[in-house]
Amino acid sequence: MIVITAPTGQIGRQLLDTIVRSGVPVRVIARDPSRLPGWMAGRVEVVQGSHGDGPVMARALEGADALFWLVPPDPAATSLEAAYVDFTRPACEAIRNCGVRRVVGVSALGRGTPQARMAGLVTASLAMDDLIAATGAGYRSLAMPSFMDNLLRQAASISEQGVFSLPLDGDRKFPTCATRDIAAVAADLLLDPSWGGRADVPVLGPEDLSCNDMATIMSDVLERLIRFEPMSLESFKAALAAQGMSAAFIEGYADMYVAKNDGLDNAELRTSANSTPTSFRSWCDEVLKPAIVQPAVR
Repeated sequence: MIVITAPTGQIGRQLLDTIVRSGVPVRVIARDPSRLPGWMAGRVEVVQGSHGDGPVMARALEGADALFWLVPPDPAATSLEAAYVDFTRPACEAIRNCGVRRVVGVSALGRGTPQARMAGLVTASLAMDDLIAATGAGYRSLAMPSFMDNLLRQAASISEQGVFSLPLDGDRKFPTCATRDIAAVAADLLLDPSWGGRADVPVLGPEDLSCNDMATIMSDVLERLIRFEPMSLESFKAALAAQGMSAAFIEGYADMYVAKNDGLDNAELRTSANSTPTSFRSWCDEVLKPAIVQPAVR
């Protein structure tokens, strides 16, 4: 039995599709089961509730062999420790009590780097990893750079103004990965019962690109000029505040981007094993372009 958290999110829904089609018994934890794909009715067990809740996790992990763990963003949280570490504590108790043998978690690059000590959301994610690993279950931490798919949040700006913005140096090259590749790596690990112990599994995409590189590729794929405009940390924080984000999360995001600009995501040596297949160009063609040409109804 494999248990999947956040099954309706970007990564979870793609992972769930693969695991269900493999024929392995699957159980999901969902606040709103109606958001699950209709074709999965009767093919997965559903535990309704939050995976930050102890009794929910105890029910979900009964008889389970493996767990996919992803902490949902909580932009209203009063602290990053509460959002990541405290949210994960009930799951860790259930992992121990239920004897779950393997856990695959979504985390971040940067472990062991000087930047990781003051990297906001990344620092909190790495502390979460330590908590899960202390349960004694085998643990694979998917160490992520930024997601290509996060650019969908700026689809309107890209479509209407030909601009995307981040608080990053436009010429600094970073790894970036597609959520489909994260889901594929997670599925391979969850379906493989042979591993144990603790290890980080970087998922770096196929190449390092700067934001200016991305703008050039977007321009080619979308057949119109797209520009990257770096934004100041002050402007970035103001934009997050306007969305109602808590002070803790505003600072957490800002510290994360400062660390990325300082080389947080560049410390991991790229290899054939940690380079995943989806290029930014193919992602733009297959994901971004349809989202801009036929935007989702809001």
